[in-house]
Amino acid sequence: MSANERPGINDEALMRLRARIGVPEPHPQPPHYVRPNEDAFRHVANAYGDDNPLYCDPDYAGSTRWGSAIASPLLVGGDTLIGEDEVAEVPAEHRDLMRGDPLRGVHAFYSGSSHEWWHPLYPSRRVFRRNALVGVQEKRSEFAGRAVHEWMAQVFRDERGHLLTGQYRLMIRTERKEARARSTGEPLKIEAYSKDAIEEIDAIYRSERPRGAEPRWFEDVEEGDILSPIVKGPLTVTDIISWHVGVGMGLYGVAALRLGFKNRQRIPRFYHRDELGIPDAMQRCHWDPEYARKAGNPTTYDYGRMRESWLVHLCTDWMGDDAWLWKLDCRFRRFNFVGDTHWMSGRVVRKYLAEGDRPAVDLELEGRNQRDEVTTPGHASILLPSREHGPVRLPEPPDGANDLPSLIEALAHRFAES
Repeated sequence: MSANERPGINDEALMRLRARIGVPEPHPQPPHYVRPNEDAFRHVANAYGDDNPLYCDPDYAGSTRWGSAIASPLLVGGDTLIGEDEVAEVPAEHRDLMRGDPLRGVHAFYSGSSHEWWHPLYPSRRVFRRNALVGVQEKRSEFAGRAVHEWMAQVFRDERGHLLTGQYRLMIRTERKEARARSTGEPLKIEAYSKDAIEEIDAIYRSERPRGAEPRWFEDVEEGDILSPIVKGPLTVTDIISWHVGVGMGLYGVAALRLGFKNRQRIPRFYHRDELGIPDAMQRCHWDPEYARKAGNPTTYDYGRMRESWLVHLCTDWMGDDAWLWKLDCRFRRFNFVGDTHWMSGRVVRKYLAEGDRPAVDLELEGRNQRDEVTTPGHASILLPSREHGPVRLPEPPDGANDLPSLIEALAHRFAES
């Protein structure tokens, strides 16, 4: 057996994985929205509990600096939300390189993500994407010994050539036997909520609102300022269903009835029989406790992307319509189970001029549950309007990139230096 055929993390496997950096490959699923319009903007925002009229009310949005409804930052990107592949198949010269998984047999888990946004998405525009590995970083993990951080980028442009966003997904690869040996297996207990506890949560919901048309001026913000927290929960199966109504079913192509049958033929090992003997997708672990236990969890749980969207919501409520959410990253440290409540909070940690003349602030963010566990730490950078420097000027893509191939190249260079 050669080194490339040997399962696990080894030097030859890492060399083969790194050779894939920058090689474009098609996305596993077509976009949920091909020409996302105002209805799509509203559905996606509502999927994570956001009723900001900038995304949901075209008449209101037409009076803002944008002159139209624009998409929520969550929609501009997303694993399967938008983006027709610029590269429909792996180029012939790379097919052998891209065949199989160099780290086969190595556990992979979605640990975090990072985004940058450079331009708004306006209604009814086609969007195109390019997908490529951009970073492979070897790490030492207390949890699982030798580990690899694998960064996959999806970058997007609209039909007019505007570079919209870059989304970077972090997959951590760890040896299965090491991960099992070090797992604590702590039991989970979710306490029932009293009527008073629900009323306290409802009071926060009642106080929440987007800043909207009132500018948050750069000059009025100070380091140490605290963002008004927002609450998300207690998480219900209904919340998860509502999430799927807006964002679709994701990477595995889960679908109904005849389409579900066809998908089961395509990926049969993703389907397991329920108590009635009916095969159903393992994605059911997010709404069926028995399937969650099959997946190794004590009960149903959310998607990491949901909590990422909650941090986006915290930022956009705070910053107002005239500002621009430029960057956001977060890590998914713990599961968020049905019945959990999260408080999303943040504070200003830096105030500065970005790229020479763009008034900006950096935020530290976190999602903390009712057990006082931080499940989702993060950071954001926001461009703010200024009395001295004027309205927000949109940021530039990295290294002067002006199309998706040059953007992937710039990102691969950035990750190589990090």
